Amino acid sequence: MDHAADPAAALRAAVRAVESGERPAASFFNRPAPPPRPPAARAQSPAAPAAPPAGGGPAAVPPGLPALLAAGGAPEALAAGVAAALGESAEQELRADPWRLLAAPGVQPHQADEFARALLGAEAGPADERRGQALVGWLLERAALVGHTVLTPGALADGLAEHGVPAPDEAVGAAVEAGALLLFQDRDEDAPEPAEGEAPAVRVSVGLDRYGLAEESLADGLARLRGTFEPPAGPAAAGWAEAGAAAPGPSAAELIAAVAASAVVVHTGGETAKAEPVALAAAAGALGLRVCLAAHQADGRRRLAAALGAEAAEAAVTVAGLLAGREGPARDAEGLWPVDLLVVMDAGLLGAEPAAALVESLPDGCRLVLSGDPLLLGSAGPGQVLADLLASGGCPRVVSRTPDPGPLGELVSGVGVGELSQVAAPEREVVIVPVGDPGEAVHRAVQLVAESIPRAFGTSADEVQVITASHGGPLGTRALNAAVKERLNAGPGRFAGFDPGDRVAYSPAPNHTRLATVVEADAEGLWLADGAGRFAVPKDAVAGTLRPGWAITAHQAAGLRWPAVVVVPPGEAGGVLDRRWVYTAFGRAERHLSVVRGPGPALADAVAAPPRGERATRLRTLLREQPRSDTAG
Repeated sequence: MDHAADPAAALRAAVRAVESGERPAASFFNRPAPPPRPPAARAQSPAAPAAPPAGGGPAAVPPGLPALLAAGGAPEALAAGVAAALGESAEQELRADPWRLLAAPGVQPHQADEFARALLGAEAGPADERRGQALVGWLLERAALVGHTVLTPGALADGLAEHGVPAPDEAVGAAVEAGALLLFQDRDEDAPEPAEGEAPAVRVSVGLDRYGLAEESLADGLARLRGTFEPPAGPAAAGWAEAGAAAPGPSAAELIAAVAASAVVVHTGGETAKAEPVALAAAAGALGLRVCLAAHQADGRRRLAAALGAEAAEAAVTVAGLLAGREGPARDAEGLWPVDLLVVMDAGLLGAEPAAALVESLPDGCRLVLSGDPLLLGSAGPGQVLADLLASGGCPRVVSRTPDPGPLGELVSGVGVGELSQVAAPEREVVIVPVGDPGEAVHRAVQLVAESIPRAFGTSADEVQVITASHGGPLGTRALNAAVKERLNAGPGRFAGFDPGDRVAYSPAPNHTRLATVVEADAEGLWLADGAGRFAVPKDAVAGTLRPGWAITAHQAAGLRWPAVVVVPPGEAGGVLDRRWVYTAFGRAERHLSVVRGPGPALADAVAAPPRGERATRLRTLLREQPRSDTAG
């Protein structure tokens, strides 16, 4: 076959030759670097999508779109999701390529195939190039949902084969040629060191441009901060030394010293260790630096503000609020924030895109501290910024020596090292509730929330959160939410299935969950309230953005804490549970934890096994390829 005339064959040959070390990557892949954007465009970076406003309505639906969907056998109710995904040209795009329906949330390949057959008839077939490109995008977006920013060409081709694409390798090549995905080549750090005169082995990956370029932007931004940073000297250095000497503990002093000398610092520790970045912020503010601390949830922002005190409370923001311009300092004419130190709390929840947007918006010479617990569940979005930065060894790391106290701290610390042990809990801080079957587990969970915990600890049911592993199944959020609502707030669901007083989980965009309570409904929609105040959800958006919130998953709970938590793991792990899940779920409790546990070793086995879920990303490799100006700790 003439490879020059067949781009797909050329791609396969290139991948084989590069991965084997037969030829250097540059001889095959010459993707030009994107042109630099002017500084004023930084705030509009594709890596920095603004979070949708709480009351923002759905995208306008093109007039002919519902009829087109109906003609293809798709429900007209899908029109809003299609319009949001494809924009005002959605109708024209679907007529030209029916498989573009896969871009809408929730649409599966077989449904897009049925839609295409209804519109195209016999012309629609599994080998259609349009189908292959749509499936490429769908598979990469599915991979992003579990955290991957890239896949290997082979993994992507395997996914296409599972969906009946007859020539999956060719489909990957065609998608690269069409610009539907980008092809990356990075040094393979798992390969042996090359002999003198040999080119290093290269790992080839493919991905959607938004995620791949976000990681490149983040790596470049971190290098810029390090390259423009000037360590303090003279009186400034003396001021930092005095601040460290006055720190409330040795770990806080170590963090202050590291930040004094370095542009980018990673701080790791548990819940109690969060006081150390707060001490750093206070010290930096006293030295005259402009400081900003970012949490991921409104509750985290409230806690930071309380810890900072009234005079400095305005320095506490949320990541989404800061990026959207609703919170924190206003950007200057170049799209940069006037800050000297940004501290991101719970940095393990930071995905590649928001991380890139944050770093792009920091001025030259600014200090950045990423503080988090690497044992927690990772970011909901694609990327693993904290883990990759730690693995790269490219910046100082301060490991807190401040343990979480009491029986809860002892239990969670044990889980972190793979041990599920009994702990002494004289004040009933930890209670194991044995059950025999899922029905009994649901009954006991409701009893704990409604009666046992409020009576024993003098709290209200609103201060107790149920956490489980998934939405479906006999112990999923759906079953638990129905049971808890029936006990605590039974009602007809007269406002789009909800009643005033219902606890809800509001997700206006993928990977963004906000817990709130239903207040009322009016002509604008359903009104909710949380610690940040009241906000409306438009009527048309309720069904797609709201779930009951009496019971949530551990991923939704990450970054939040409650006075009391009831954890209901499934009776059989079934690939759902692992050590990170248990560590995260147990660690959400401040004063009391009840574990409703069925018979069998599933929970203990999940804790004992090494954590799963390694994500395919490029960031650590990109960081390792950079020259290092800081000394890694």
